[in-house]
Amino acid sequence: MEMPETELTATKRPVWNAGRTVGAKRALKPKQIWEIRFYLNQRRRLRDRALFDLAIDSKLRGCDLVQMKIGDIVSGGQIRTRAIVMQQKTGRPVQFELLPDARASLLAWLDRRGGTVDDYVFPSRVDHNGHLSTRQYARLVDEWVTGVGLMRSD
Repeated sequence: MEMPETELTATKRPVWNAGRTVGAKRALKPKQIWEIRFYLNQRRRLRDRALFDLAIDSKLRGCDLVQMKIGDIVSGGQIRTRAIVMQQKTGRPVQFELLPDARASLLAWLDRRGGTVDDYVFPSRVDHNGHLSTRQYARLVDEWVTGVGLMRSD
């Protein structure tokens, strides 16, 4: 009995994730976090440093991180010490503390960026009313990790 042509091609095609690590990645070690901070400071990448610090302090998923609005983290002209964000995936609120390093980098970024409490903290360069895409955020993380000499797969 002959196999249909579609079954033959399906069996010859390599699996999309062959040799790749899928799923959650290992957490960064404190030394690696400081290396990335130094890397971003050295290159004067204010937005990226604020994004990185916020990601480390909040431990949010990328989709929740890029959708944060200025009003979520600012109160009365100052960066809050604690913030609450509704997770997109679970629909549950997450409260996290913003450490002094993150508050300083966010304040510097927001001073340069400007905007109102209804604007996104990290706006898109393409869609001025939208936020940074999760795909662009992933590219930035890859750039930071490889910039300090770490493997992307780790």
